[in-house]
Amino acid sequence: KLLKKIPSGKVTPLPGITVLDYHKDVFARYGTKTVSVDLTPDDLGWIQYTGGTTGDPKGAMLTHRNGCHNILSIVTWLGWTRNEGVLLSGFPFFHIAGLTVCESAIYMGWTQVLIPNPRDTDNICNEMLKYHPTNMANVPSLYQMLIENPKFKEMDHTNLGTCISAAAPFPKESQMIFESIIGEGKLLEVYGMTETSPLSTMNPSKGKKKLGTVGMPFLNTHIKLVDPASGEEVPLGEPGEVCVNGPLVMKGYFNKPEATAQAVDVDGYMHTGDVGIMDEEGYIKIVDRTKDMIIVGGFKVFSSKVEDILAQHPSISVLALIGVENPDRPGSEIVKAYIQLTPEAIKDSGEDALKENIIAFAREKCSPYEVPKIIEFMDEIPLTAVGKIDKKVLRA
Repeated sequence: KLLKKIPSGKVTPLPGITVLDYHKDVFARYGTKTVSVDLTPDDLGWIQYTGGTTGDPKGAMLTHRNGCHNILSIVTWLGWTRNEGVLLSGFPFFHIAGLTVCESAIYMGWTQVLIPNPRDTDNICNEMLKYHPTNMANVPSLYQMLIENPKFKEMDHTNLGTCISAAAPFPKESQMIFESIIGEGKLLEVYGMTETSPLSTMNPSKGKKKLGTVGMPFLNTHIKLVDPASGEEVPLGEPGEVCVNGPLVMKGYFNKPEATAQAVDVDGYMHTGDVGIMDEEGYIKIVDRTKDMIIVGGFKVFSSKVEDILAQHPSISVLALIGVENPDRPGSEIVKAYIQLTPEAIKDSGEDALKENIIAFAREKCSPYEVPKIIEFMDEIPLTAVGKIDKKVLRA
């Protein structure tokens, strides 16, 4: 009966594609002797395509050294014990984060709980009750959805250890709420990108953690913050583009030498396009992508900073800021906020009153040029297949 429910259909030939039957064609026609292949750590392992949230996807050529560096660094940094963990992750395996945490779990002999639909938080809760994961790795939006699920709030999270947040900014206010549910000190925000295999920084698993930061440079990783215009390093406490160097940096973009030269400089530093601030202890806070920075009358508005502040409003569940052209001031932008409200948001007084309330809240906590001039409520903020907020869709 179950087999009848599985979709089926006739396999037809594809123009220009040769399909080999594994047993009839491969086994019957080809030899069984082991093929000797000389490999080095710096040979190409695979081509991983970027997410394309800020531009067209590009194929990052990652080496065996790149992948091994991240796997060994993750399990060492987190102090994972072989054969003793259960990992639950909503990352798809076609994404570099999902692939890497999957490989790390396999390397350590861990059980993995697979989540086919990360938006189904009831199913995630059921899987957690069934398998009792010791660790989680997800995008912030999934954690925010779990926060809204009453079942997740009521669960016993004693057995749950480190929860890694990756791939997008996680508002500090939401981090605090999440830790109030799972336990203090369990959330570790990390930073990385496809081109760095992917992890570049992580909050310490032991010792001091700083909510709202992505931690400090990973093992064998050099990071500097530079002025995008001059290329000079910026002083501590000043915003600059995050540049990464080490055995985690990709070989280059597939068939895109010009794009590679723009991204990786002559000293081997990957220019990430992300703006960060490093404090005196080496902890880094990502404040924006260079492409997401909003220019208002010559002032730089770091969207993630304002999003972090507005997320404290009790009626806001998820939000995203973009800049729209100011028709009255060519070359300047207006801050626009797209907001997904919480289920408990008070709408009795009407949308206009709620928008005014949010703007008043922003005026109290933000600089005048950072306050959104336009607010649009949405039933759901658009997300990519991985679960990142898709600002490219919002700008379209």
